Amino acid sequence: MYSQDSFFGLTVPGQIGLVFLSSVLFLLMLWVARKVLTRLSVPARVLGALFLFWIFVWCSPQIYYQYYHLLFEGLPYQWVIWPPASPLDALKLLVFQGPQNLSAHSQGILGWCLLIVPFLKRRSF
Repeated sequence: MYSQDSFFGLTVPGQIGLVFLSSVLFLLMLWVARKVLTRLSVPARVLGALFLFWIFVWCSPQIYYQYYHLLFEGLPYQWVIWPPASPLDALKLLVFQGPQNLSAHSQGILGWCLLIVPFLKRRSF
C-alpha cells in the first residue's frame, strides 16, 4: 500500500529525521490538547480537538517543507500553506478517506488521538 510513498525516496538519515520530526510534532499536539482541552466541557473538548487537528493539517506542511528544504538542494524558499485547508479536507483525513499515503494516515491517527487525549484521566502518584 505504501510502497510508492515519497517517504521511501528519502535517504535513511532523511527518513530518520522525518520520523523524528513527525514524532515531535505528534507529541507536541497531544501535549497541547491535554493542557488546553481537559478543563473544558465535553462538547468544547471535541470541538477544540477538531480545531487543533484542522490547524495541524493546515500549518504542518510548512514545517515539513522547511525540513525538505534541508534535504534537497535548490528547493526554493516559499510559503506553502496558503489558503487555509478546508475543514472538509481535515475531516476526510480523520476518517481515512484522503490520500492513501503515510502522511495522510498518520494525520488521521493524530486526529483520533487528539479526540481521545482530553478524556483520559490523569494518573495520580
